[in-house]
Amino acid sequence: MIKNFRCCFGALSVISLLAFTGPALAYTGQKLSGQAKVRIAQAREIALKAHPGTITDEELEREGGGSGLRYSFDIKTGSKIQEVGIDAATGKVLENKIEGPHPD
Repeated sequence: MIKNFRCCFGALSVISLLAFTGPALAYTGQKLSGQAKVRIAQAREIALKAHPGTITDEELEREGGGSGLRYSFDIKTGSKIQEVGIDAATGKVLENKIEGPHPD
């Protein structure tokens, strides 16, 4: 009985940890989000229209080009990963290319 309890407690602990750390791993750049005119949900829609697939990573970062603030999405289609960059001020697609062997 105690062994089952420990097993269940351990599993719940891991699930709880993943639930609370998942969003932090999935999206970085929250500190910059107040400066973005385009919200993350809008940027996701634009990125997926530019390259349909499944978003595997997303971030908001300062980077040259456009307004200097961009959302960067890794979008998986089949076995390929596409990097799509969206300007956080205008919503314009700044980048849409296959992810190289050394991702940012």
